[in-house]
Amino acid sequence: MARVSAPDFWDGLYASGGDGWDLGQPAPPLVDVVERMPPPRGRVAVVGCGRGHDARFLAAHGYDVVGYDFAASAVAAARALARRDGVRVTFEQRDVFTLGRECAHAFDGVWEYTCYCAIDPARRDEYVRTVAAILRPGGWLLACFYPLRAVTAGPPFPVTRAELRRRFAGLVLARRT
Repeated sequence: MARVSAPDFWDGLYASGGDGWDLGQPAPPLVDVVERMPPPRGRVAVVGCGRGHDARFLAAHGYDVVGYDFAASAVAAARALARRDGVRVTFEQRDVFTLGRECAHAFDGVWEYTCYCAIDPARRDEYVRTVAAILRPGGWLLACFYPLRAVTAGPPFPVTRAELRRRFAGLVLARRT
């Protein structure tokens, strides 16, 4: 398995152009939701934020955003892009699995796009617990999970709808389509 639990693995992907998940813009499903049925404003964590396109978009739409990524190079790029765009957003280089201990109930919302499918599948329950821990009571999780088949050794790693329902059952109360 790829060494996805090490920051240098991700920095290497960014350096080599192996970051095919980076659209160079906010994720279209996020744009659609925020423009059509925006979640309540407040403090939002963007986990696995990469170069920060989604975090900058949310900040530009009135959210107080903190983007987290394992890769120092991605965080540096995210900060530079935020300065370029004149958007006020915070970016931190860190392991998202530490957030539950250090940021308990600190966020009104969490945005997730391609982080879940990129982490070591053995840590997915821990990831769900982390998301639950950082959300304030009544907080929201907005996520773009892609059902993926095992095509490569990963990342991304396979994800099924059944798995998502099982793992997030206690966290997700409503689904918007």
